Amino acid sequence: MTEWKDRDHAAIMTTYNRLPITIEKGEGSYLTDVNGTKYLDLFTGLAVNILGHSHPKIIKALKNQADHFLHISNVFLNKPAIVLAEKLVKHSIEGKVFFTNSGAEATEAAIKLVHKYSKSIEQNRNGIVVLKNSFHGRTLGAIKLTRQRGVYQDFPSTALPIYEVAPHEIEELERIIERHQPAAVLMEPVLGSGGILPLNQTYLKEVERLCNENQVLFCMDEIQTGMGRTGTFFAYEHAEVSPDLILFAKGVGGGLPLGGLIVSDKYSDLFKPGDHGTTFAPSPLSAALGSEVIDILIEDEMLEKGKKASEKLWQELSNIKSDFPDLIEEIRGIGMMVGIVMNLEAGSVKSIQRNLLEAGILVDVTQQTIIRLLPPLTISNAEIHEFKKAFENELKSQKLGES
Repeated sequence: MTEWKDRDHAAIMTTYNRLPITIEKGEGSYLTDVNGTKYLDLFTGLAVNILGHSHPKIIKALKNQADHFLHISNVFLNKPAIVLAEKLVKHSIEGKVFFTNSGAEATEAAIKLVHKYSKSIEQNRNGIVVLKNSFHGRTLGAIKLTRQRGVYQDFPSTALPIYEVAPHEIEELERIIERHQPAAVLMEPVLGSGGILPLNQTYLKEVERLCNENQVLFCMDEIQTGMGRTGTFFAYEHAEVSPDLILFAKGVGGGLPLGGLIVSDKYSDLFKPGDHGTTFAPSPLSAALGSEVIDILIEDEMLEKGKKASEKLWQELSNIKSDFPDLIEEIRGIGMMVGIVMNLEAGSVKSIQRNLLEAGILVDVTQQTIIRLLPPLTISNAEIHEFKKAFENELKSQKLGES
């Protein structure tokens, strides 16, 4: 393990604080390292592997597309991309798709589309409203929208006006729209790295109303929440709203890089040939896997199965919270997007993460004191129980340490 860590440090720029394990293989809900140690993966590649690792149907789709072609460029009609776009539109809003290679690229494309929208209307609207503590990517345009100081503080600011509002403060949003005349509102329906904070139905409906009444684009960042993670195809469906623009990535690619925008028909002609593009997106391989992911979600009833698994997980977490009320402040989120807010110092929470790793359980920590769980929809009751026992044991150790 030390050898790979040293080689990583010598050859790759250090932009992540990596866990001290080197992965050899992934299958189902588990990862196996180079030493043969298995880990229950409740992080799923940061919300990417929504159907677990190496799903046999996804591997089959990968091999099938590889037998045809790997890359053709956007000069030609891309059959896998067309099929995937049709499926994305079918399960979201009436509109068209623009593909990217990642979530950050999707945000950059959204910024350019909002700029085109600003120029297309008579009313002088400019800028984007985002939520406090939101995360929309780390590229130079996207970090302006990401309202986490540790992400943006060391980099130059773009000229795009950004207006920050607190979640669920509808009157504050109304004042900003009236005073500053923004062109768009962009929100994660569940703030991910901002602390697993779901936006409630009443609030999102009011946001939609304000946008519609004021010619402001209503945009949903579904990069982390999409593809069934919250129990619906996209998380905005819980609020029964209809966005003008949907950002997607992560889970849609089946493990390969893929992202993009779904733009409602009303605005889908804003981009003209030459306005935006990329050499690689969408990769035919990624698009083929994206189509297979959607087929599995729908035809194999994984949305329903994922809901049942999440109900089991939430019940177990509720029981744990009842047993350790002094250590767990709150459990929040929706579906397979869970934040366990710990009533502990940041160092103690990182210690829990390290000890769970040693016990063969992979979890994430966000906002220093929130344990973030992003399990696959395919997780079994036995695997949930495995996590429960390991987490309970760690909480017991924490209590003993305090006493």
